[in-house]
Amino acid sequence: MSSEPLTHSAAPTLELVAAAAGVSRSTVSRVVNGSPNVTPEAVEAVERAIDELGYVPNRAARILASRRTFSIALVIPENTAKFFADPYFASVVQGLAMHLAGTQYTLTLLIAAENDAEKTRRYLQAGNVDGAIILSHHSDDRSYVALAKSIPVVFGGRPMSSEGPNPYYVDVDNVEASREITGRLVAAGRTRIASIAGPLNMAAGLDRLEGWRRALDDAKLTPVRIEHGDFTPASGEAAMRRLLDSGVEFDGVFVASAQMASGALNALRERGMRVPDDVGMVTIDNDYFAQSAQPPLTTIEQPTMEVGATMATVLLRLIDGESVDRVTMMPVRVIERDSA
Repeated sequence: MSSEPLTHSAAPTLELVAAAAGVSRSTVSRVVNGSPNVTPEAVEAVERAIDELGYVPNRAARILASRRTFSIALVIPENTAKFFADPYFASVVQGLAMHLAGTQYTLTLLIAAENDAEKTRRYLQAGNVDGAIILSHHSDDRSYVALAKSIPVVFGGRPMSSEGPNPYYVDVDNVEASREITGRLVAAGRTRIASIAGPLNMAAGLDRLEGWRRALDDAKLTPVRIEHGDFTPASGEAAMRRLLDSGVEFDGVFVASAQMASGALNALRERGMRVPDDVGMVTIDNDYFAQSAQPPLTTIEQPTMEVGATMATVLLRLIDGESVDRVTMMPVRVIERDSA
């Protein structure tokens, strides 16, 4: 008994798609590369043929034809442990990825710890991506700001460096947000208000501290004491211990992130102090840490997924050569709970 050998049909080509759609090869190429110079009828016919034949465009050929990589980089200048522990990053990346899913672009994630910064910059400048989004940057971000001379760059948050071209960035008004949330402590009758502030080499740390100061100025209250952390729970716990050990009396505290606030609560419980009975507490970020705290924390909610999508929108418009506002500020809202 004989049998015919198994054969595999060749991968569909541009020519086969053109024949199935009843158009020229060049028309198929224009549709694949997103050219606007094609009639809607031709686009529909080509897309139908592509679906029926299972045609996959040659990425290398598209890059040569368009002079684009169709790839953008998301750069996180933090260590890997901090990146995966922070729910802010996860939400922003989700917003970015969901927005890019409807485009031709892919997202390349670069977790650039300090010792990898130079390698990251070389990669970005070598033509591997069409643009970059820089998230969670520090006062030494001037090298990333300078990248804008060679590729489109959008920052998540206000860059601190004054060197290089004026940067494009998406942010929230951290000064006003922390001013408003600290005002909740004042409204609750707290008069001796301390702060556990963020790092001073980040714009968010500086701006949130300034907002706390302005809220106290508004109420004609004297700042009690400032301790600093790095936006992690452990640093918030250590900062609260230092605050308690200092001997200063305080009946309210603004903590510059919900992660630090969760650690600060641990330190208060160790000393037998209760929130809000003994100390009122407010913070920023309506993430797992704020929601699951005991008690749940009065906080500022940032639209993190929308921030990710907006950064992607701004970057793609820059890549396409469109005019874009250099600063995009996102709205926030107060989440009232019982911790103040």
